[in-house]
Amino acid sequence: MTSIFDEPERFAATALAGFCDVHSHLVHGLRGGALRASQTPEGKVALVIGGGSGHYPAFAGYVGAGLADAAVAGDVFASPSTESVARICRQAHRGGGIVLGFGNYAGDVLNFGAAAERLRGEGIDVRILAVTDDVASAPPTEKSKRRGVAGDIPVFKIAGAAAEAGLSLDEVERLARLANARTVSLGVAYSGCTLPGADAPLFTVDPSKLAVGLGIHGEPGVRDEPRMPAAKLAELLVAPLLAERPDGASGRVAVLLNGLGATKYEELFVLWTQVAEGLRAGGLEPVAPEVGELVTSLDMAGCSLTLTWLDEELEPLWLAPAETAAFRRGQVAPAARAPKPAEDAEETPRFAPAGEPSREAAARVQALLETMARALAAAEDELGRIDAIAGDGDHGQGMRRGSAAAVEGGRAALALGAGAGSLLAHAGDRWADTAGGTSGAIWGLMLRAFGTALGDEEKPGAADVAAGARAGLEAVTALGRARLGDKTLVDALVPFVEALERETGAGRDLPSAWATAAEAATRAAEATKDLAPRLGRARPLAAKSLGHPDAGAVSLALIARSLAEALRGEATGA
Repeated sequence: MTSIFDEPERFAATALAGFCDVHSHLVHGLRGGALRASQTPEGKVALVIGGGSGHYPAFAGYVGAGLADAAVAGDVFASPSTESVARICRQAHRGGGIVLGFGNYAGDVLNFGAAAERLRGEGIDVRILAVTDDVASAPPTEKSKRRGVAGDIPVFKIAGAAAEAGLSLDEVERLARLANARTVSLGVAYSGCTLPGADAPLFTVDPSKLAVGLGIHGEPGVRDEPRMPAAKLAELLVAPLLAERPDGASGRVAVLLNGLGATKYEELFVLWTQVAEGLRAGGLEPVAPEVGELVTSLDMAGCSLTLTWLDEELEPLWLAPAETAAFRRGQVAPAARAPKPAEDAEETPRFAPAGEPSREAAARVQALLETMARALAAAEDELGRIDAIAGDGDHGQGMRRGSAAAVEGGRAALALGAGAGSLLAHAGDRWADTAGGTSGAIWGLMLRAFGTALGDEEKPGAADVAAGARAGLEAVTALGRARLGDKTLVDALVPFVEALERETGAGRDLPSAWATAAEAATRAAEATKDLAPRLGRARPLAAKSLGHPDAGAVSLALIARSLAEALRGEATGA
């Protein structure tokens, strides 16, 4: 288990600070990430990579000449926030545009995607690169739904070498997408990993078995197999990857045999002898293979195998020089050290002038935010338990932290005279920036859209609140792409919004309408137990998810009920 830490909630930030201090000759430490320390020419394409912490050497270990220009680090197994991604991208940008690389997980898709939209609005050309190499998480006909696991590394290496060579943004993007399309991975685990401060792993594996098709965020495998010797394990890993050989592939492959955190290098070398034999028997020639810890999952015991089918364009980029803390190849030309950029201090937020009725309503909104935060803090363990069935178990923690940050943001806005809409929008931003991950991004989007719809002039009426709820739903579905039946928060949010609109449209007061909508959300959340997930980390584990409700839907219904009670209390004076 993860044994060395002070405050569990500071584990990721403290680990990042230590890494940046040890490798200060290669990286500048930034709030929430790391920036290449060597000078890069103006006009160079910047490769910015990132994701949750807990995967070292991914992602900060790959910042340096010939690879990434910067890395953004979220909390353990949680996507970095939109604000962090955008801020670090601005530091890395040299005028040539940015390629944003990350594994294909819902939280990363939301936060990196929202950051790209912000940056494009500032005139920076940003291209999105979501790595999709895990063959266990979707069939070949649905490659866009596959997770990114250790295939991140060859894809990022090829993209970084293309950028280092001075190629255009269009060319770097094209080559990175080509590498991603020709990269496949499969992993196995012998035990789950334990989050800092937790007293049990996120999942367990029967000692007589191994889990096949695991994720790198503490998700269990998609099936179990009996334990087997190295020769059989190599066959289990190699065969599915060989089956995805692209038409016309030469047979030359970049190969990664990756340890997940608690598997000894000697074990990997034993396995390599069998893997190499299986690859060569299949007519493949490993090119500069890498064996070791490349993308880990805290203290998980297990390994993964990755192949990238090389061609005349990709092979020179795979072999090109690079110098990072975790990946060195060839001789990198010396470069002057760049000064560490000054980081923007956290500014006092500014709000547009608000009407007195809206400022009075803001105090009421703040009280409701505090009610929400108390309810989520009390439910943290139960929400984590539900999430751990087919996910990584951090939903309760993320919701508690996010809502607490929203409360602090609301207090600051209230003290500065913000109206109800601006207070809610600022609280959403604070939620997203603190919690990160999928739920952080969703609730940040939802509260900001809700607040924007309310505005800062008048006291919101019941119909205005229903319109705000509709705006929140539309914001979430537009960027997150979830729909009814996908087994997500949306399955509870849609009936909530529809009931609220129906009841307020019929003239019912807000406390009554909200209570009815909360009941609809609660029924819908419970009904998600009969759904198979079609999006997010739980999707590859559909069988394990059946019979259990979705954690995001459950937490939304919990919030709706807690606010219904608060609104009822206001109405009755209780």
